[in-house]
Amino acid sequence: MTEINLSNLVHEYYSRVDAGDFQGLLDLFAADAIYRRPGYEPMQGKKSLESFYRGERVIERGRHEVVSVVAQSPRIAVTGSFSGQLKDGSQVYLDFADFFTVGADGLFSRRETFFYAPLV
Repeated sequence: MTEINLSNLVHEYYSRVDAGDFQGLLDLFAADAIYRRPGYEPMQGKKSLESFYRGERVIERGRHEVVSVVAQSPRIAVTGSFSGQLKDGSQVYLDFADFFTVGADGLFSRRETFFYAPLV
């Protein structure tokens, strides 16, 4: 997989999550993918990811702005900002860093997120 394809893959992920296309974003993950995010137990597998995106995630809606993507197969590092609304109605703006690993099948096998703010 080329760096351009890896970059396109992460941009596709953020487009789908911002659109609320949870099934579409789950399609980008391997069946046994692992996701680590501050404030949550590690999630493993699509059922765990789906439970997070459809219910546990404190974000109601918003928009990611990708600032940088550095890809060296099979890893992708992303920095960016997020602005949106939490489920409690409050507004949030924060910077983040994401680290993805892509398997031989072209799907995300691992994701780790870090925020420059406490537990969102």
